[in-house]
Amino acid sequence: MDPASHGVLGMGVVGPHAEALIAEGVLAVEMGAVAQDLALTIHPHPTLSETIAEAADIFLGSATHIVPRKA
Repeated sequence: MDPASHGVLGMGVVGPHAEALIAEGVLAVEMGAVAQDLALTIHPHPTLSETIAEAADIFLGSATHIVPRKA
């Protein structure tokens, strides 16, 4: 993600079922998506693909499944 524009610049995926995830990243780059586009896209639950929305949420500072660090 581009910190200034929040645009999706690319996606790296490693591991089992990577081919199931990379297509969404390719589409996001091709359509000029921003982080909010990925975060607002409805992903089925429970699936591996919802990790893409979670990553966008983390980038935007509003992740659902991340416990905040204690100060």
